[in-house]
Amino acid sequence: MPAVHYADLRGRVAAVTGASRGIGAGTAALLAGCGMKVALLARDAAALDGVREDIWNNGGQAIAVPTDCTDPAALAAAVKTIEAELGAPEVLAAFAGGGGRPQPSLGLSLEAWNQVITGDLTATFATIQAFAPAMVRSGRGSIVTMSSTAGRAPSHANIAYAVAKAGVVMLTKHLAAELAPHGVRVNAIAPSAVRNEKMERAMTPEQLDGLGRSFPLGRIGEPADIAAAAAFLASDSSSWITGVTMDVTGGRVII
Repeated sequence: MPAVHYADLRGRVAAVTGASRGIGAGTAALLAGCGMKVALLARDAAALDGVREDIWNNGGQAIAVPTDCTDPAALAAAVKTIEAELGAPEVLAAFAGGGGRPQPSLGLSLEAWNQVITGDLTATFATIQAFAPAMVRSGRGSIVTMSSTAGRAPSHANIAYAVAKAGVVMLTKHLAAELAPHGVRVNAIAPSAVRNEKMERAMTPEQLDGLGRSFPLGRIGEPADIAAAAAFLASDSSSWITGVTMDVTGGRVII
């Protein structure tokens, strides 16, 4: 984990969706390391418990709140639980999503399209709808959404994922403009290839090294790289930044 610490985050509350593994888990750990009280949301309860244990074992504070982020009722219940146990979140990392596996567009079923759009774009909107009202009432908040290089330019990811992640960029811009007068900032992160369990199962170390060499900075991303960007956007160090999509890509995307 990079040596990142934002003292202004200490004692505040964060909610991180998609927190059971990878980028979400890494972001939750870093925010907890900054002294935040972190609510971990994802569908995999057992994996969430493991992330929570790791955070507590490293001196942080976290609770696991198993939640399906495509379900508004489940999100509403999660908000109530978090507010009762930790307080109202001032930081939301809406990172739940996935489903970018390559597939020819003309062979993609409508069912698969709807599933990816719901899991990546609609879930992000529903999550923000659940958590943002408390931020608006308090006049303070930072929301970080998760896009992808697939939403910035054509790639090998399937078309539904690309469209969903491009939609997250516009959702972020729209909400940033709408919520700015209420003191709530909304920014997106668009990563390229980031090490994860699926990647490590599918590729040999030599293939991973080769993939890394294809990036201008000579390596693939690590969850800690994305977590560091999220912590910056959560903190007061970015207090005059909203509506931005930060491309964290090792130089792969330069706009």
